[in-house]
Formats: sequence, structure tokens, C-alpha cells
Amino acid sequence: MEHREALQARYREERDKRVRPDGNAQYRQPSGRFASLLDDPFTPRAERAPRSDDVTVAIIGAGFGGLCTGARLRQAGIDDFLLIDGAGGVGGTWYWNRYPGAMCDTAAMVYLPLLDEVDTVPSAKYIPAHEIHAHAQRIATTFGLDDRALLSTEVTALDWADRRERWIISTDRGDTLTARFVAMGTGPLHRAKLPAIAELDRFGGPMFHTSRWDWELTGGDPTGAPMTGLAGLRVGLVGTGATAVQCVPPLAETAAHLFVFQRTPSSIDVRNNHPIDATWFAELGEGWQRDWLLNFATLQTGGFTDVDLVQDGWTDIAKRIRDRVVTAVTEGAEFTPETVQRAYEDSDDEKMDEIRARVDAIVADPATAEALKPWYRQLCKRPCFHDEYLQAFNRPNVTLVDTDGAGVDRADERGLWVGERHIELDVVVLASGFEVGTEYARRCGYETTGRDGITLSQRWSDGMVSLHGMHVAGFPNLFILGMSQGANLISNITHNLSEAATTAATIIAAALSTGASTVEVTPEAEAAWIERLESSGRAFLGNPDCTPGYYNNEGGAIGRRERLGASGYPDGPVAFFHYIDAWRRSGEFAGLHFAASASTDTSGAQR
Repeated sequence: MEHREALQARYREERDKRVRPDGNAQYRQPSGRFASLLDDPFTPRAERAPRSDDVTVAIIGAGFGGLCTGARLRQAGIDDFLLIDGAGGVGGTWYWNRYPGAMCDTAAMVYLPLLDEVDTVPSAKYIPAHEIHAHAQRIATTFGLDDRALLSTEVTALDWADRRERWIISTDRGDTLTARFVAMGTGPLHRAKLPAIAELDRFGGPMFHTSRWDWELTGGDPTGAPMTGLAGLRVGLVGTGATAVQCVPPLAETAAHLFVFQRTPSSIDVRNNHPIDATWFAELGEGWQRDWLLNFATLQTGGFTDVDLVQDGWTDIAKRIRDRVVTAVTEGAEFTPETVQRAYEDSDDEKMDEIRARVDAIVADPATAEALKPWYRQLCKRPCFHDEYLQAFNRPNVTLVDTDGAGVDRADERGLWVGERHIELDVVVLASGFEVGTEYARRCGYETTGRDGITLSQRWSDGMVSLHGMHVAGFPNLFILGMSQGANLISNITHNLSEAATTAATIIAAALSTGASTVEVTPEAEAAWIERLESSGRAFLGNPDCTPGYYNNEGGAIGRRERLGASGYPDGPVAFFHYIDAWRRSGEFAGLHFAASASTDTSGAQR
């Protein structure tokens, strides 16, 4: 108990250092010197004439959500669609993030969607970004999506034309496209954000965001070739989140000196990566991935299975909590929220003690080791898994610049200031991540306007409302591909996206087969779904005592609006996946209204 009280006191102390009154507003939008963050450095933008296509389905976003939707539409026999993306190629997050060391920290066997349907064998348990990007490209090729892709094209507005029963899609190419149905798969990590460093524009050397890596400057390439362009240069890396954790080892190998600017240390657990045996993979059998997905989701959310197929850090903490609950109940405790909470706290204390001890075991310099220790519960911030990050701080050319929660103060022509300390730099790399808690329209880059001129921002002014996280009353024929208000499985985002894609394609196919021109959630069904979500209180928002981050609204107030945006199915992700599968298969699509025209129902009743 004394250890618990001491930990809680330290956690609060560290949190209080980092809470800022401006919360999410602390981050800058790309403008001025950073306007190029909105550009594509990887694919030249070819000029073309404006288009005026009318299609059955428009898919906005060519990441895994959009690709899975295109694949499911093809399988349903629907070929009249467009896949629209501002990038010059498919892949979404994995098109943009080509920084050195980039890798997914969720196992490839469950992270890569459609893996059992596409001829792909992952090279390892955790694979590098270029291999994930290649998988996205392979999905596009396998399902013939390349010919239906409209790339290097940013959507600027999405407007519902009630009389025409079409969505009008405006783009930065002067296009005026129309579509009967629209699926929005813009992704949760789409728009780069910049740190709140005063006078950041003043820095005189090269400076770029990790999602727009300047390979021409650094040398090397995304497959791991040495960055010879950094020889002799002092590099400053701002940030120590998941991206920075992956960047640090390759930067440390090539820069003359690497300065890592840290506001809050990440939790770094063991990765233990290993190759995938192609012979073993070939023997998995048809439909194996669904079993793996449900196994991972079950264990990660505290359920029981005969075997842990994935065996990673995500399932480890969940199994610890589950086993403590079982032990407590076996010894006579009642199965109550208090019992679960106690098991969670004991397991988390144990895990975080191990993670801090791992820092001491690896990092030679005691002061550096102490600064690298995370003082918060593991799920306050995105857990990281790496076997080379901590080791990099033992190199003589790597310096941790710990700001003790304050962050970098300001920049000048020659470098960065932390308090009264000035660090001279030749290059600055911003590993500051992506916007999460900002307005949906801002993150998408366009506004969506539904019936009666009501925008999605207005509709969600008091918080997100939907049915299944996908359908919004007043926005017919619109499908939002995401995780909020559905499974909300944070440890494997692509599982959410692939299920949403299947749902959207199933509904669109049903509408076409019955002659329905519009599909819309009824206000009653939407309200009932929101009431169901709110009654459970299941929302993934970090504890108010957590150190600030995007998991807990940057330490700001968490009200109904924030809870709605992070809420999920009351019985958990696995229950939602089973629920939505049964909902789809029933063919009833309860809560949706199918209509042949603006005034005539195909069946004479609401479905």
C-alpha cells in the first residue's frame, strides 16, 4: 500500500508539471514555413483537367479503411466507385510515414488487413513501414482498385444535394464529382501537428516533420540504407513518442550528434521481434486471420482463450489483470468493478515497475536513465515496444535533453532553447505526431454538409452522435469508417476499419438490390445508440490523473463531448464485432431507413 501511495503521489507530481491551460490548442497548424506539410514530397503532382464523374460510391481516403471498402465493394459486385486521396499513392498513414525506423508496434498477423485474402507473407512479427505500404499497394492491385483511384486530389467540400439524392464532392483540382454513396475513411492520424515552440520559424537550418521526411537531405531510404547526408551534422529530434522511439536508433547511427528533446518519456517495453516462417504461415488454413483477430481482441480486453496467438505487450497486461481478477474471485471476493479496478492497479504497478527497472538495466548513465523513466500508468500514453531505443542513449553521440515536462521554449537561427540552455543544431526534426482531439472537419481538411445545410461540425457541436459510429441522422448515404462509438479497439485500429468496410459495403449492396436511393439512420435509433453508450461509461480516455497526451484530451477537461468521441460498445470490442456481424447478416439493418426516393419507402415501413 505504501508503494502504491508513493507511486500515485509521483504520478500526480509529474502530471502537474505537464498540464497546460491551452490543451490541444498548444499545437500549430501547418502554415507559413510549414505549409509544405500539406504537400506530397514523394509523388510529383501531374496537372490534369477537372473531372465531373458521377459514381455509385465515392471513398474518401485510400488508407486501409478505404482500401478494405473498395475490396468489399468489388466482392459485392459493385465496380462503379472512386477512391479519392490527396496522396500520390495508396496506403494512408503508411504512404506518408516513411521516416527511418518506421514500424507498426502491433503484430503484422493481426494488423495487416485482408492478409489471408492477399498473397502476402509478413517477413516478421513486426514489420517495417515500407513493407506495410507494399501490402496496401498489393491490396489495391489484387482487387483492381488502382484503376478506380483518383489520387493527388484533396477533397475541399462534401455537400448533400437533397433533390438529386447525391453527394457533391469538390476538390482542389476543380473537380465537381457526384456520388450516390460516400464512405469517409480519412483515418484517426491524418493531419500533422506542430509543437508549441516560440519563434520556431526562426531556425535557419533545414527543419521537417517526420511524416514528410526529407530523404534528399538525409540520404538513405525507407528500407534502411544509411543516412550519409547527416554525417558531420548536429540533429535535434523534438519528441519522444512512438515515432521518435523508432527514429532515434537510425539517427544515432548516422548523425555526428543527436539531441533528443523530451517533454515526457515513453513507456518502452520489450518487442522481441522475430521472422515469420513461410512454411508455418502456409499451413494456417483458410480463414485463419479472423481467429487471430478475435483471439487478440479477446485477450487484450480481458477475456479468456485457450491460447495467446499473438503474445505481445498488449495481451500481457490484459492477461495479468484478468488472472488477478480470477484469483481474487476464487479466494472469495465478489466480481465487482472494485475488484477489477484493484486488479488493474496491481497489474499496472507491477508492469510499470518492470519497465522502469528495464531502463536502469539498459541505460548506463544514471541521470539519463532516471529521466527516461515513465511515471504514469501504462495506458496513459501509447505504449511503445522497442529493443534499440534505450540502448541508443549509451552512445557518446546521443544526448537526451530532458525538459522536465516543460518542452522546448523557443528557437533561434542557430538552434533551440530549453530554459537558459541553448543547443546549437544543423537540422531539426519534428516528431510531434498528428492531431487527434481537434474538430473532425479540421482533421479531415474539409466540411461535410448534410440535409438542410447542417454541417457535421454543427451536428457534433455537443459531441459525436451516430449509430455504430458510422451513420449520422441528417446525412443520408454517408458512411464514416472509424473506431469511435463502435468497437473502439485502440490496440489494433485496422480491425475496426476492416469491419467498418464490410458493414458499409453490405449496406450499399442491400440498397442497390432493393432499389433504395437513400439509406439513413432514424433519429430514434441514433438516440437509442447514444443512450446505450452513455449508460455504460465505456470510453477510452486516460485517467484524469494521467500525464497529458492525446489519450486524455491533453490533460484538459473531459466532459460529455470528449466521452462521446472516445466511447465504445458497452460490452467491449469482441462483443461489438459479433453484434455487428449478426446485424449485417440479418438483412434487417435495424435502425436504418431505406427509401426509394425522398418520399417513398421501398417497403412501406422503416427498417
